[in-house]
Amino acid sequence: MYLIREAIRSAKLDLAFQVCTDGEEATRIFDHLDEDASAPCPGLVILDINLPKKSGGEVLQHMRESRRCKNALVVVVSTSDSPQDRQRMKELGANAYFRKPSEFDEFLKLGDVLKALLDHE
Repeated sequence: MYLIREAIRSAKLDLAFQVCTDGEEATRIFDHLDEDASAPCPGLVILDINLPKKSGGEVLQHMRESRRCKNALVVVVSTSDSPQDRQRMKELGANAYFRKPSEFDEFLKLGDVLKALLDHE
């Protein structure tokens, strides 16, 4: 999470965010947001493929089936560079895919990906 916060900070993005510790928690949040019309849906979701309890793919599919939150932008972040993972996330509705690099400076480029995606909307 530290690296994602740093990437957001380095891109000078003013984003409020909520962190989920596993896929079940994320799906519960989307269910809650569907039930509470006064609660704001996220505009952007940064999603790891390898989450405990429910995978990122399961979370993304659940979110895309959400009544209220299905249109949120989704950036998948993963150590996997597998073409199959990239294709699956794209098919499930991911807007971007960022492979986690091992170098700190390279990871900060996530901020540029987020900024470009948000500027495009």
